[in-house]
Amino acid sequence: MTQGWIAVVAGALDDGKGRLLMHLRPEGKHHAGLWEFPGGKVDPGEMPAAALVRELAEELGIACDSNDLVPCGFAETGPQRGAGPALVLLLYRLARWQGEPQPLEGGAVGWFTPDEIAALPKPPLDSELAARLFQFR
Repeated sequence: MTQGWIAVVAGALDDGKGRLLMHLRPEGKHHAGLWEFPGGKVDPGEMPAAALVRELAEELGIACDSNDLVPCGFAETGPQRGAGPALVLLLYRLARWQGEPQPLEGGAVGWFTPDEIAALPKPPLDSELAARLFQFR
Protein backbone atom coordinates (compact mmCIF):
# COMPACT_ATOMS: atom_id res chain seq x y z
CA MET A 1 0.00 0.00 0.00
CA THR A 2 1.39 3.42 -0.92
CA GLN A 3 0.85 6.56 1.09
CA GLY A 4 -1.49 9.06 -0.56
CA TRP A 5 0.41 12.11 0.67
CA ILE A 6 3.92 13.39 1.35
CA ALA A 7 4.96 15.27 4.50
CA VAL A 8 7.08 18.36 3.88
CA VAL A 9 8.53 20.65 6.57
CA ALA A 10 9.47 24.33 6.42
CA GLY A 11 11.04 26.84 8.78
CA ALA A 12 10.07 30.42 9.44
CA LEU A 13 13.43 31.74 10.70
CA ASP A 14 12.80 34.86 12.77
CA ASP A 15 15.69 37.35 13.09
CA GLY A 16 14.16 39.06 16.15
CA LYS A 17 13.79 42.32 14.18
CA GLY A 18 10.40 41.57 12.64
CA ARG A 19 11.80 39.82 9.58
CA LEU A 20 11.68 36.21 8.39
CA LEU A 21 14.02 34.41 6.02
CA MET A 22 12.70 33.34 2.63
CA HIS A 23 14.46 31.17 0.05
CA LEU A 24 14.26 31.81 -3.71
CA ARG A 25 13.82 28.50 -5.56
CA PRO A 26 16.70 28.01 -8.03
CA GLU A 27 16.31 27.55 -11.77
CA GLY A 28 15.63 23.99 -12.84
CA LYS A 29 13.62 23.10 -9.72
CA HIS A 30 9.86 22.89 -9.25
CA HIS A 31 8.54 26.39 -8.42
CA ALA A 32 11.77 28.00 -9.72
CA GLY A 33 11.80 31.76 -9.23
CA LEU A 34 9.31 31.68 -6.34
CA TRP A 35 10.07 32.50 -2.72
CA GLU A 36 9.40 29.87 -0.04
CA PHE A 37 10.00 29.07 3.59
CA PRO A 38 13.12 26.84 3.52
CA GLY A 39 12.76 23.12 4.19
CA GLY A 40 12.02 19.88 2.39
CA LYS A 41 10.56 16.39 2.44
CA VAL A 42 10.34 14.22 5.53
CA ASP A 43 12.11 10.90 4.95
CA PRO A 44 10.27 7.64 5.78
CA GLY A 45 10.46 6.97 9.52
CA GLU A 46 11.79 10.48 10.26
CA MET A 47 10.06 12.82 12.69
CA PRO A 48 9.11 16.18 11.13
CA ALA A 49 11.22 18.30 13.52
CA ALA A 50 14.29 16.13 12.87
CA ALA A 51 13.66 16.43 9.13
CA LEU A 52 13.61 20.23 9.38
CA VAL A 53 16.87 20.29 11.35
CA ARG A 54 18.43 18.12 8.60
CA GLU A 55 16.94 20.17 5.74
CA LEU A 56 18.07 23.52 7.21
CA ALA A 57 21.60 22.16 7.54
CA GLU A 58 21.59 20.87 3.95
CA GLU A 59 19.85 23.87 2.39
CA LEU A 60 21.17 26.79 4.46
CA GLY A 61 24.23 25.45 6.28
CA ILE A 62 22.85 26.27 9.73
CA ALA A 63 22.57 24.13 12.85
CA CYS A 64 19.54 24.19 15.11
CA ASP A 65 17.99 22.15 17.89
CA SER A 66 14.63 20.49 17.30
CA ASN A 67 13.58 21.68 20.78
CA ASP A 68 13.72 25.27 19.46
CA LEU A 69 11.21 24.56 16.67
CA VAL A 70 7.71 25.85 17.41
CA PRO A 71 4.91 24.37 15.28
CA CYS A 72 2.85 27.22 13.86
CA GLY A 73 0.67 25.83 11.09
CA PHE A 74 0.17 23.54 8.17
CA ALA A 75 -1.31 23.62 4.69
CA GLU A 76 -2.12 20.85 2.26
CA THR A 77 -2.88 20.26 -1.37
CA GLY A 78 -5.79 18.20 -2.49
CA PRO A 79 -5.29 15.02 -4.47
CA GLN A 80 -3.22 15.84 -7.55
CA ARG A 81 -4.57 13.71 -10.38
CA GLY A 82 -1.66 12.56 -12.51
CA ALA A 83 0.74 14.85 -10.63
CA GLY A 84 1.63 12.61 -7.73
CA PRO A 85 0.47 12.43 -4.14
CA ALA A 86 -0.91 15.32 -2.10
CA LEU A 87 1.48 17.41 0.01
CA VAL A 88 1.11 18.35 3.66
CA LEU A 89 3.43 21.25 4.55
CA LEU A 90 4.21 21.66 8.26
CA LEU A 91 5.57 25.09 9.25
CA TYR A 92 7.75 25.67 12.32
CA ARG A 93 8.95 29.02 13.66
CA LEU A 94 12.58 29.23 14.74
CA ALA A 95 14.38 32.07 16.55
CA ARG A 96 17.68 30.35 17.47
CA TRP A 97 20.28 28.70 15.25
CA GLN A 98 24.03 28.66 14.69
CA GLY A 99 25.63 29.91 11.50
CA GLU A 100 24.71 32.38 8.80
CA PRO A 101 22.03 31.11 6.39
CA GLN A 102 23.41 30.64 2.86
CA PRO A 103 21.63 29.26 -0.24
CA LEU A 104 23.75 26.10 -0.52
CA GLU A 105 21.53 24.50 -3.17
CA GLY A 106 21.27 27.61 -5.35
CA GLY A 107 18.79 30.43 -5.55
CA ALA A 108 19.02 33.15 -2.93
CA VAL A 109 17.93 33.96 0.60
CA GLY A 110 16.63 37.21 2.02
CA TRP A 111 15.12 38.68 5.16
CA PHE A 112 11.65 40.19 4.72
CA THR A 113 8.96 41.85 6.82
CA PRO A 114 5.47 40.32 6.81
CA ASP A 115 4.26 42.96 4.33
CA GLU A 116 7.20 42.25 2.02
CA ILE A 117 6.57 38.49 2.27
CA ALA A 118 2.92 39.05 1.34
CA ALA A 119 4.04 40.75 -1.88
CA LEU A 120 6.60 38.08 -2.89
CA PRO A 121 5.65 35.53 -5.55
CA LYS A 122 5.31 32.24 -3.65
CA PRO A 123 4.12 28.68 -4.24
CA PRO A 124 0.46 28.23 -3.20
CA LEU A 125 1.14 26.42 0.10
CA ASP A 126 3.72 29.02 1.18
CA SER A 127 1.24 31.78 0.34
CA GLU A 128 -1.38 30.08 2.47
CA LEU A 129 1.01 29.59 5.39
CA ALA A 130 2.31 33.16 5.25
CA ALA A 131 -1.26 34.51 5.33
CA ARG A 132 -2.09 32.36 8.38
CA LEU A 133 1.20 33.20 10.11
CA PHE A 134 0.61 36.93 9.85
CA GLN A 135 -3.19 37.15 10.22
CA PHE A 136 -3.10 38.11 13.91
CA ARG A 137 -0.12 40.45 13.97
